[in-house]
Amino acid sequence: MPYQRGSLKAVPRKGGDTWVLRYRVNTAEGKRVEHGISVGLLRDFPTEKSAWKEVDRLGLLVRINGDEAFPGRIRFDALAEFYLKADYGEDAIRPKSVNTIPIVEHYVRDYLMARWGNELAGDMKPLDIQKWFKSLHIQQGLAWPTISKLRGIMNRIFVVGLLHEKVDKNPVELVETRSKSTYKAIVITPKQTLDILNQLTNPLHFTLVLTCAATALRSSEILSLRWSDVLWEEGQIRISKRWAKGEDGDTKTESSNGHVPMHPVLAGHLKDWHTITPHGGDTDFVFPSLRTFGKVPLSSSIFVQDHLRPAAISSGVMLAKGQRFGLHNLRHSLSTWLVNQGRVAPKTVQGMLRHSDIRTTLNLYTQDDRDEKQAAQGAFLSAVGLGSRVVQ
Repeated sequence: MPYQRGSLKAVPRKGGDTWVLRYRVNTAEGKRVEHGISVGLLRDFPTEKSAWKEVDRLGLLVRINGDEAFPGRIRFDALAEFYLKADYGEDAIRPKSVNTIPIVEHYVRDYLMARWGNELAGDMKPLDIQKWFKSLHIQQGLAWPTISKLRGIMNRIFVVGLLHEKVDKNPVELVETRSKSTYKAIVITPKQTLDILNQLTNPLHFTLVLTCAATALRSSEILSLRWSDVLWEEGQIRISKRWAKGEDGDTKTESSNGHVPMHPVLAGHLKDWHTITPHGGDTDFVFPSLRTFGKVPLSSSIFVQDHLRPAAISSGVMLAKGQRFGLHNLRHSLSTWLVNQGRVAPKTVQGMLRHSDIRTTLNLYTQDDRDEKQAAQGAFLSAVGLGSRVVQ
């Protein structure tokens, strides 16, 4: 079939008038059948010109034409679209989570295709790619770990291209980036945790924060909990899913699928909440959205903005405007306290956080403690024989 650009038409839909890209496809019987792809809502793209820009951004012309869109050597946007179909389509060998797909598509379309889409994939130079990555950090302020993810995705695009004989080389192999993050999570003390809890007068909010602080569950995991996951007799909470994109999805990793302990103290507070929640059935959410009558779990972002963050600031947690702080910080805080003050075996902490690699537990989630370091230094000075001297 010859190259086609298709046409745009505004079509009434339940969610609002929607731009649809119409194009034709040849069937096995030789007939030409009209198909359509949703581009976006009319209210978001009020003019046809703006809708065509979105068509280009989404790479829809590449999708409806395939490799025929650019005869001869393949352009990078066509190669990237082929990668998305091969690695994230229905026939993908390695299924991806519902959280991963939109993130990868965002990186591919808004960064990689936006810059390299019109380039012939076979002509792209490693040095040009490396200079571009550096410019993303210097000029656009992207963190190196994000740029490292972009490199990994770009490398995978060419690997898939090599596998399917779309290209004959991979220019990303020689490209270097940095991956060390400068981000350091804010860790709160047990006293600050108690101060925060004392300010949360709503029993739903109180029990949510207490459970998160004691179990180190990820936000998506704790939101997906149903009462049937609370195993009262076993003293455990079952983790088998996470809440993402408005529905249950697979856990983040295989090692995340398991159980976390439920101490009698925590169980007591959960039972107190269970007796008063209007949604206490086995299939009901443990932490429901009361505004939706329990149809979905509480919104963590709204809860953090309206309740957790103000309570943390009132408890003495120093937070700059825009500084990241949320339920995930409770996960870091528990790991840090268990290793440094609790003297819990790192392997046990790894099991509680359900990390597949203990280095993640110790290097990323456990921060050193100033008091512990000072105490260690004091122990050494005492061994030297200078431990009794105190500066006046």
